[in-house]
Amino acid sequence: MLTCQRGLFKIPDEIAYLNCAYMSPQLRQVEVAGRDMLALKNSPWLITTAHFFDPLKELKALFALLINIREKDRIAIVPSVSYGMATVAKNIQIAQGQRVIVAEGQFPSNYYPWERICRENGGEIVAVGVPDGPDRGARWNQAILDAIDHRTRLVALGHVHWADGTLFDLMAIRQRTREVGALLVIDGTQSVGALPFDASLIQPDALVCAGYKWLMGPYSIGLAYYGPVFDNGTPIEENWINRRDSEDFAGLVSYREDYQPFAGRYSMGEQSQFILGPMLKTALEQILDWEVAEIQAYCSALMEGAVESLAEMGCWVEAPAWRGAHLIGVRLGKHIAPDLLKAALAEQKVMVSFRGDAVRVAPHVYNTEEDVQHLLAAFRGSLR
Repeated sequence: MLTCQRGLFKIPDEIAYLNCAYMSPQLRQVEVAGRDMLALKNSPWLITTAHFFDPLKELKALFALLINIREKDRIAIVPSVSYGMATVAKNIQIAQGQRVIVAEGQFPSNYYPWERICRENGGEIVAVGVPDGPDRGARWNQAILDAIDHRTRLVALGHVHWADGTLFDLMAIRQRTREVGALLVIDGTQSVGALPFDASLIQPDALVCAGYKWLMGPYSIGLAYYGPVFDNGTPIEENWINRRDSEDFAGLVSYREDYQPFAGRYSMGEQSQFILGPMLKTALEQILDWEVAEIQAYCSALMEGAVESLAEMGCWVEAPAWRGAHLIGVRLGKHIAPDLLKAALAEQKVMVSFRGDAVRVAPHVYNTEEDVQHLLAAFRGSLR
């Protein structure tokens, strides 16, 4: 059983950082990896051809292991989710009357690409709304399944909703997309690394993850998986390292038409990322050592009593079957004043996010029972 890992981070004792969905704190060893690689640039004569390629292969292999796929060459290095989604948008066609299905209130990077291609090609983007009343998560998932029909070209979702943690049943959604011949594209930024994701079972057509949240890495680097439907696609930029045999620096003047295999064509320019790449690699190694299922279990045990206490104060939290334990949306009851809550959270030095009509609480393995008690104290202090 995983125990608290706070000592691996530089988090002051008085800070209750329950906000990993905003940005993860940095592991001490990730900081060291970045500093070591930053220092290497002082001596460029020590940077060899291997530095351009070997760390990339290791990073891709680690992410492939994390999402349980065999072919690391299906992984691309991306600077952001929007870049990874733009690659998908460039390589699909939307015909007149076809639809893209998204969830209401979806993160913009997984909405804007589909809105544009629908607008330009006479398609329709359908944002499936959140149902009112009981069994919210189950009914929202059913509404998404009902929206997928013969007109659907693409379904684009997260594994959990970024604002409140509602869990989407990707296995059922994948089965439905197969029945109608639609693609499934997942933004895993708010789940992969903290909630188990098995790409070999779900078999998404694409999965894109920013690195600075649950992957515990730095900003401006991420990872993407592209399935067989994209094997022969066109990248959004043409860079030298994505071409076959780019490892041969002397031969770069012999231009090649063919790309690196599978998703090798989709990685960003300057993908070697001498500083950010090793930092993300170090973070993934730690996540794999902890094990994602153990991270989720730790968060679940930590927050179980807190969720019950919040319910007693009149707050609403989605049922456990339809949310992750690492990202919990708390909707305030009528007896809690939002302005008072924000002030109380600041006084208790509790860091959370307000997204839409939910207070987003996002714990991780560095959080303690004391952190949770400070959270509850802030809620109690804001009761009218």
